[in-house]
Amino acid sequence: MRAQVFNPLTSVRNIGILAHVDAGKTTVTERILYLTGATYKRGEVHDGTTVTDFDSQERDRGITIFAAAVSCDWDGHRINLIDTPGHVDFSDEVERSLRVLDGAVAVFDGVAGVEPQSESVWRRADRHGVPRVAFVNKLDRAGADLDAAVESIRRRLHPVPLVVQLPIGREDAFTGVVDLLAMRALVWSGDSCVSGPVPDDLLEEALRRRRMLEEAVAESHAGALEEFCAESSISEATLAAALRDLTRTGEGVVVLCGSAYRDRGIEPLLDAVVRYLPSPLDVPAVRGQDGEARAADPEAPLAALAFKVSSTATGRLTYVRVYSGTMRKGDVVLDAGAGRTERISRILRVQADRHAEADRAVAGDIVALVGPKAAGTGTTLCAPGSPLLLEPPNATEPVVSVAIEARRSTDGDRLATALARLTEEDPSLAVRTDTETGQTVLSGMGELHLEVAAEKLRRDHRLEVGVGRPQVSFRETVGRGVQGLVYRHVKQDGGAGQFAHVVLDVEPLEEGFAFASTVTGGRVPREYVRAVEAGCRDALSAGPLGGHPVTGLRVTLTDGATHVKDSTEMAFRTAGRLGLREALRSCAMVLLEPVVEVTVTVPDDMAGGVLGDLSARRGRISGSTARAGTVVISAIVPLTEVFGYATGLHGRTQGRGTFTTRPAGYAPAA
Repeated sequence: MRAQVFNPLTSVRNIGILAHVDAGKTTVTERILYLTGATYKRGEVHDGTTVTDFDSQERDRGITIFAAAVSCDWDGHRINLIDTPGHVDFSDEVERSLRVLDGAVAVFDGVAGVEPQSESVWRRADRHGVPRVAFVNKLDRAGADLDAAVESIRRRLHPVPLVVQLPIGREDAFTGVVDLLAMRALVWSGDSCVSGPVPDDLLEEALRRRRMLEEAVAESHAGALEEFCAESSISEATLAAALRDLTRTGEGVVVLCGSAYRDRGIEPLLDAVVRYLPSPLDVPAVRGQDGEARAADPEAPLAALAFKVSSTATGRLTYVRVYSGTMRKGDVVLDAGAGRTERISRILRVQADRHAEADRAVAGDIVALVGPKAAGTGTTLCAPGSPLLLEPPNATEPVVSVAIEARRSTDGDRLATALARLTEEDPSLAVRTDTETGQTVLSGMGELHLEVAAEKLRRDHRLEVGVGRPQVSFRETVGRGVQGLVYRHVKQDGGAGQFAHVVLDVEPLEEGFAFASTVTGGRVPREYVRAVEAGCRDALSAGPLGGHPVTGLRVTLTDGATHVKDSTEMAFRTAGRLGLREALRSCAMVLLEPVVEVTVTVPDDMAGGVLGDLSARRGRISGSTARAGTVVISAIVPLTEVFGYATGLHGRTQGRGTFTTRPAGYAPAA
């Protein structure tokens, strides 16, 4: 009988830490590194001693800005971990990380439960099909309630929460948890964790919750249901296997709890990562844009995706996830999108801002490369003899812009070079030159995003820059369309002429752009129809109200005519562009402005003033919830009205109010 060969990939976990800002992601990461022996002392956010928040701005502001990769070992498993930002302005960093992860730990505040940005990153993980376990943190805080947090997960995120622990003690008295699978108590004191029997005063509640867990699992898992029907209970082994299956399919989410700051609950969380989250072998094979699949096999042809680029004192680093094959130092690889080759000079194992040399990287690895000069975020690196192009991470369109200029006229070229490097490192930033004013305009995801970029220019590039007031990116849409607009493009300049005749209908669409053709009888050949569509898309770049991009319309080509000699694809593309521009001038157009969902938490005796202020900022109140002496107010507010809101809220509430925002699309400008 042939012996089974152990595949080392089964012991690899590529995970991310996801959460709302201030839920405790970075503290969870630091405790994981300390417990696994990757660091010799605990890093603290408030002391500026964390491993993953190593950038000076992160330490000054006390938040994660840039996704940081680290590695550690636990119970014979290698865990590659990415600590992601929680602030909404840096959500594209989360998007790029999720693109290369196999699993994630979603961290929730035990007092606040599901918050706006935790909901946003959860939805992003859903889109990428990333399995998750949940960790309800900060159970030692006043007002912390595991059941309330779990209910918010159920109500706002809609998974089946499978709670596998019962807290021992509440708030300051929180000392440990009951493991509902093993029916054992884990109690922490200092650096030690002691396992023992379930306390007598919690035994009845633990048995009740174990029964609830068994019933919830049996409802969703056929194997567990069979055992439950036969035995009226589910064994620990069957329960663990069922939880693993439900986690990996996304049908359920295992919920654990603890207090990372007080070192309680991290060991069971690591056990859950190893036990429930998938290895590279457990996720579907990566597919190229042509449909070709590559399995996680070191012997297969190389396929790797670059998900982050950064400039350091030692040079340019390209962070990649290796999906298949093996990459060795000195190899020549193909940039599949650009069709050029790159040489791998060095391969680095990453520990935030520290690196260790490696001779090779294999399928399942997340490493940094030195050598590629042009590979950017989203670049596929593959074997030259087996090209494969992977889908790049989605980039969100910037919504806030500022004019930026060098204080010294001699620094113009240096500023251009520095901005090019910034946009290379962070694709959610965009740089353009205003054609009317000649100013350089930097666009990003929010006010803080642009502040961080400007400070990076000052600190890292030693540039003195002036920054203008933030301006939002408006859009234009069709409020009332037009029917049967006729446009004839005729041009004779001595040589071959140009002729195109099109008839267009324009109507509103909920979002985006759609094009259709109802032309019959071959009056407009198919290749010319495609040219008309391309011309219409060209016209969307500037609308008639103020030159803003146009969205939310459907264009239908209903008729047309051609000339036997003078009709060309270029003529019909021009007709499509100019015809749609003329049609838009005849439409009733609506100006759209970006809006955000603002969630404000204030003492209940100050809620009235905050509500009045939000209304004065053209906000639409969408909800108000009382919670333990505070009121949580939700409102949809124009983004331009949120600039400087932190200062106003601080003064209005004597520093006791907090708020968060998340994008909510566009709405008609008042």
